[in-house]
Amino acid sequence: MSTPALHFPPELLLQAQDVRVAFFDVDGVLTDGGLYFSETGETLKRFNTLDGHGLKLLQKAGITPAVITGRDSLPLRVRLQALGIAHAVFGTEDKRPAAEKILVELGLDWSQAAAMGDDWPDLPVMRRSALACAPANAQAEVLSAAHYVTQRSGGHGAARELCDLLLVASGRYAALLQAYLA
Repeated sequence: MSTPALHFPPELLLQAQDVRVAFFDVDGVLTDGGLYFSETGETLKRFNTLDGHGLKLLQKAGITPAVITGRDSLPLRVRLQALGIAHAVFGTEDKRPAAEKILVELGLDWSQAAAMGDDWPDLPVMRRSALACAPANAQAEVLSAAHYVTQRSGGHGAARELCDLLLVASGRYAALLQAYLA
């Protein structure tokens, strides 16, 4: 069996080990935060495949990825459906009630939640979660509220870093990796 290359501080792993749901923002977390407009005015977004695979791995490990976003679009819904993400709230700036509703649906509480955001609307969810995470390019107040700041920027693998942290903390990372190496 191969030894995983990832290492996280023990105190961070302890903080993350009971997480059973991870809340993700979209713009600036699952995307680079840029909004691209076509000649016809259609909004386009760029998603990172590393992040997508990380979200799938969370599900295999029994950790529920959930998305709460201030925007709504068909491309976003198609992407989340392709990833098998069943818990998503679109078009809300008031993210705390949306997260609380998902927690109730899952029979969980804030002590079992992680959250990743990049701007002020994400702070209410991040501040209540057991583990708050921010991409490297997040806004200053969000960086200050985060227990963990990724090395990568939003839309460029930052969400995957949180997924990997949660997988290592859950004890499932090595076995999931081994399944690909076998």
